Amino acid sequence: MPHSQVTRIIAIRHGETAWNVDTRIQGHLDIPLNETGRWQAQRLAEALSEETLHAIYASDLQRAWETAHYVAQAARAPLRQERGLRERGFGRFEGYTFKEIEARWPDEALRWRQRDADFGPPGGETLRGFYERVVRTAERLAAAHRGQTIALVAHGGVLDCLYRAASRVDLQAPRTWQLGNASINRLLHTDEGFTLVGWADTMHLAHSGRDEFSDGDRLGRAA
Repeated sequence: MPHSQVTRIIAIRHGETAWNVDTRIQGHLDIPLNETGRWQAQRLAEALSEETLHAIYASDLQRAWETAHYVAQAARAPLRQERGLRERGFGRFEGYTFKEIEARWPDEALRWRQRDADFGPPGGETLRGFYERVVRTAERLAAAHRGQTIALVAHGGVLDCLYRAASRVDLQAPRTWQLGNASINRLLHTDEGFTLVGWADTMHLAHSGRDEFSDGDRLGRAA
């Protein structure tokens, strides 16, 4: 594959928020970084300061947008909002913890836990629809930057979709990979699709960010 046909992608999850700590579903709710999250974003920016980034695209939700600002300033790269990189919309689940969702809506929680691709909480997105939205967005951005390196600053669910697309992992398969806050994840994109290069690099952090989903695939993936 000619070098000019390959897009190098650095996929980044936002820094930590208070709701990450509480395992509270954020979805489209606009929750800011906490103190740890801002520290993580600063360390992330330092780690990427020598990268040649031709563009940075970030979800317009402030936890991702603020994280991206640190990176853009350090890398001296243009930063643009991209709503297609938003976290999955979780409708009425948003604002509740995993345990609260199980208690309030046990039948819906079961479908979520089983990763039913066609289930979406009332007012939210289905898993299949979310995946298609994320992959289409990433493909479009990659196609616009052939032969270049771009960063995508988004959310845990978005990174989960990109990992599955690059690794050819089924939507219903349980997750066994990390989605740490402010981690560095590398992919390539060509006409054949995405390829995984490196994942969950947190060497720039003194301690790993919270991956609130490590409590198990009990209720799916949100951030």
